[in-house]
Amino acid sequence: MAQIIASLAEISDRYDALFVDLWGCVHNGVAALPDAVAALQAYRARGGKVVLVTNSPRPRAGVQKQLVQFGVPDDAWDTIATSGDSARAAMFRGVVGNKVYFIGRPGEEKFFQPIGVIKDPVDVTMVPLDEADGIVCTGPRDPMADPDVMRPEFLAAKTRGLKLLCANPDIVVDRGEVREWCAGALAQLYTDMGGESLCFGKPHPPIYDLARRRLMELGADVPDAGILAIGDGVLTDIAGAMGEDIDSLFISGGLAAAETKTSHQPDPDALEAYLTQEQSAPTYAIGFLR
Repeated sequence: MAQIIASLAEISDRYDALFVDLWGCVHNGVAALPDAVAALQAYRARGGKVVLVTNSPRPRAGVQKQLVQFGVPDDAWDTIATSGDSARAAMFRGVVGNKVYFIGRPGEEKFFQPIGVIKDPVDVTMVPLDEADGIVCTGPRDPMADPDVMRPEFLAAKTRGLKLLCANPDIVVDRGEVREWCAGALAQLYTDMGGESLCFGKPHPPIYDLARRRLMELGADVPDAGILAIGDGVLTDIAGAMGEDIDSLFISGGLAAAETKTSHQPDPDALEAYLTQEQSAPTYAIGFLR
């Protein structure tokens, strides 16, 4: 059973760095969550490092601009690791070929902008599905539509043996009070249909490797025992932390608020039932980051 805590400060002196999820923890897709911001500011004031580890398909600079729009101040974090950057690096190494079929929303074509850190990157171009060597997915074209709308295209892609690069393994996200589908739902569908999906965000190792490199860039050589992962997704944030053998703090008032009966704090029995059902074992739990 996860230890239910009242605040981050209760345990934060045990850790030198935090890997913090964004959506559902620091902001709700519309605006910053003030208590979470204050908790991170206080942690940094005591000398801790905060790495924002997000399954956003955006590059780091794009997420930083989004944080400004949401009102998340710069002094609440030190650096950012995005699944988008991890996936882009893989794409420019040629993991899905150089002619790709793109699935995403208007404006997300920025995913294809060069990143400048890959030696001899492949020349990636967007083409129709019948000309493609692989698929790049940053998210559904319509985040409110059932992922099954992609089934005909995925059947054609699977028949040709195309790999799908997923830039955001999240299944769903809550934008304010509205739940939306993410790229992970499409990758899951493609895999279920017999296709091969390549995912680079949480819970998969590449984004944690990137987060550790971001820490090193800050001059912070932190062992895994000194890192705490924070997030509201048991299938992403907590599963990833478990796979990396680092401690985790589960935010029960995010995606699993209903299942854990969270208002201010989770109901202990509901929390235990939910974690048992999901076969998840976070180190700690709290209603909301504060």
